[in-house]
Amino acid sequence: MPQALPSTMRAIVMREPGAPDVLEIAEIETPDTRPHEVLIRVTAAGVNGPDLVQRRGHYPPPKGASPHLGLEVSGEVVALGSEVTRWSVGDRVVALTNGGGYAEFVAVDASHCLTVPGNVAEIDAAGLPETYFTVWSNVFHGHDIPTGGSFLVHGGAGGIGSTAVQLGHAFGLKVLTTVPDAAAADFVTGLGADRAINFNDEDFVEVVREAGGADIVLDIIGGDYVARNIKACRPDARIIQLAFNAGSKVEIDLMPVMLKRLSYTGSTLRSRPDAFKAAVAAELQDKVWPLFAKGKLRPVTHEVLPLEKAADAHRLMESARHAGKILLTP
Repeated sequence: MPQALPSTMRAIVMREPGAPDVLEIAEIETPDTRPHEVLIRVTAAGVNGPDLVQRRGHYPPPKGASPHLGLEVSGEVVALGSEVTRWSVGDRVVALTNGGGYAEFVAVDASHCLTVPGNVAEIDAAGLPETYFTVWSNVFHGHDIPTGGSFLVHGGAGGIGSTAVQLGHAFGLKVLTTVPDAAAADFVTGLGADRAINFNDEDFVEVVREAGGADIVLDIIGGDYVARNIKACRPDARIIQLAFNAGSKVEIDLMPVMLKRLSYTGSTLRSRPDAFKAAVAAELQDKVWPLFAKGKLRPVTHEVLPLEKAADAHRLMESARHAGKILLTP
């Protein structure tokens, strides 16, 4: 007989929007599983930039989503919705969630789950979905990738950056990335970056232009980087904006965008339709997940903290003193 599931669970809740101290452990109801969902007993949950923005009160969850934090998990499937056919109770999976991952259990759209990749520990696998869905959907999905093209990744030592560096290298791009110091430079070159640019000592625009210019730019900085990215691009390049750590309101000259025929895009993942996320999940399972078993990709975990230390995890994330992903284990 299957073990009965508890009616309540431990989870991180937010007293109110604010600093990391607003996060606290609480006993809440175990989520129900809708027909298209699976219920996952969480092994680990990833901490991501959007979690910090939501905690501050600036990133409300979509309608019908969990109000609690946590956008990715790994764990065991313990219950199935009536329409689920792909998964079975007992399967070990990783999943992109619409929220609620900082908990003992989370209900997830079954089509947003993937197997735990080969050669990856289940705890470390929790740090894969959010960044791999994000980078793949923005950089690779629906685009022709120029073999040998130049890929400029800002913040290569972070969660998004370390994923982008690895994927760029694995799919034949020349990867240049910005880092704050020599230790981060060693870290990103170990992931496959061809050139680490210390932004405290070098002008990334000059370095990239000397290398022939960027075909693709992935930026999480914003601010004055917006205009500088345009300068660093070669004709027909793409600039992808995923965050604005230095601010989203800028003044730029659009003439170079026209003259170079640049494409400037940006997106948030959480609000994308479920069918889009399912399509990305299928591509990742088919084209990307096998690369873990082959040793061409690897998870990058900086630190694993217990669930009740969620506030400390957010402080660490905000300090930018981490290389790779920060995980929580219930």
